[in-house]
Amino acid sequence: MSWLELSLTVRAEQQASIEAALQDLGALSITLRDADADTPDERAIFEPGVGETPLWNDIVVQALFAAGTDHAGLLHVLGDLLPELAPDQFAFRKVEDQDWTRAWMDRFKPMPFGRRLWIYPWNIEPPTDEADVVIVRLDPGLAFGTGTHPTTALCLEWLDAADLAGKMLIDYGCGSGVLAIAAIKLGAARVIGVDNDAQALAASRDNAERNGVAEKLDLYLPEHFPQMQADALVANILAGPLTDLAPQFARCLTPGGGLALSGILYGQHDELLTRYGECFDQLQIAQREDWIRISGRRKG
Repeated sequence: MSWLELSLTVRAEQQASIEAALQDLGALSITLRDADADTPDERAIFEPGVGETPLWNDIVVQALFAAGTDHAGLLHVLGDLLPELAPDQFAFRKVEDQDWTRAWMDRFKPMPFGRRLWIYPWNIEPPTDEADVVIVRLDPGLAFGTGTHPTTALCLEWLDAADLAGKMLIDYGCGSGVLAIAAIKLGAARVIGVDNDAQALAASRDNAERNGVAEKLDLYLPEHFPQMQADALVANILAGPLTDLAPQFARCLTPGGGLALSGILYGQHDELLTRYGECFDQLQIAQREDWIRISGRRKG
């Protein structure tokens, strides 16, 4: 099976109308990417929430259609719906089917984070004679979080450096469960994973079972998340939700409890530092590529 991919570069203010038009024309999926990145492989993917707008001035919109979709007919209808678009803004290519899981596995290699933590794909056997090495074996499925993204890497490095022995940690936005599982393997007595995607919770549960730590991981949708206090909290989401969740995170942590926030683009951190400075101190930032991690401790 194959698909027809339509790519067009547009201004941010055109994105909403173009996306609506593509959906009306039967697009099977629509992806937004940063048009100003140096190469297509480096373009960051953005998944806007309801009412949110893209972060970039120029956007590459990629839409997948059934393979038999008529190019000329599609261009004609788009021209009528969106007369402001020029013909050179459109590009088509055929996307062949493949074993997407196999392709991902071929690219995903063992990766170290910090002093002792390693993430291994499920298809590669880790060494058995390495002392003082903590290994998380991962099959992320369809949920975000393999360690390859800078935001996940920043959080894994923070976990590796933290003293988690016997403590309770909250992983808010747990995705594949990689942070929660790493925390347990690094000594946490229990982890509470929270995500607004039921599929992510299923992936977290599956990965925890594969790593033999499922009995120490409790998983919740946000609306079912119980009010409790933990010793540490990590949240790898986006700057907007992190701003809104600051009071809840403060309530969730014991005095002196450790905090790590990521999913923050450079330039968004100043506002978050001010926001979290109300209830947290010892605030520090770490940067990897264009992404920021903020860490600190709950005030007493």
